[in-house]
Amino acid sequence: MHGSRAGNASLVDAIASSHGLGAADCVVCPPFVYLADVARMLRDSTVALGAQDVCAEAQGAYTGEVCAAMLRDVGCTMTLVGHSERRTLYGENDPLVARKFAAAQAHGLTPIVCIGETLAERGAGETRAVVARQIDAVMDLAGAAAFGAAVIAYEPVWAIGTGHNATPAEAQDVHAFIRGRIRSRDAKIADEVRILYGGSVKAGNAAELFAQPDVDGGLVGGASLKADEFLAIVAAAGQGA
Repeated sequence: MHGSRAGNASLVDAIASSHGLGAADCVVCPPFVYLADVARMLRDSTVALGAQDVCAEAQGAYTGEVCAAMLRDVGCTMTLVGHSERRTLYGENDPLVARKFAAAQAHGLTPIVCIGETLAERGAGETRAVVARQIDAVMDLAGAAAFGAAVIAYEPVWAIGTGHNATPAEAQDVHAFIRGRIRSRDAKIADEVRILYGGSVKAGNAAELFAQPDVDGGLVGGASLKADEFLAIVAAAGQGA
């Protein structure tokens, strides 16, 4: 929950007008109230617009929620679902995240489904069990083939703003497990799906993370609020594209 109209204009203009985007696909996900503004700023650029969340319901009496059709109406092509903060702060469980995933796809949005374990779960050796449960909830509802029109973001909760960073090898291990989990149901989709890493990605560690065979890019948090830092991360992703 960051930004202002003036701050967004400066940040988005620097990103959208940069010649450093290269071969990498880039999407920005501002808060709901700024989506229409940012859509106008991105109109003539290659940068896509995404939302930070979406309602699992198509329409109705859900005051305060924003449905997928509304997001499409203001220019979104993507949306996050199941971000770690939605799961931990607002109690979103696996079935709800799966429903949001399906709702997004039903209205032509590409969902970026976020998965990952807490520090306690990692300490207890439960990383793979947690990640498998979160992925399986989506596949059980929407099918493995649904990941052909989706993106996965592995964001270990313990590596977000805590000072604990996953090593490239640790990230690769979980990414490979995620791809293998999907391969158990659909080998073709497993090879095609993009899996992003989202645990404190910075300009200083992006290249090494993206060099891992199963890390296809980044879900960038705080570093995305600084244009130079974010563009350096995008450049690192482009080199591995």
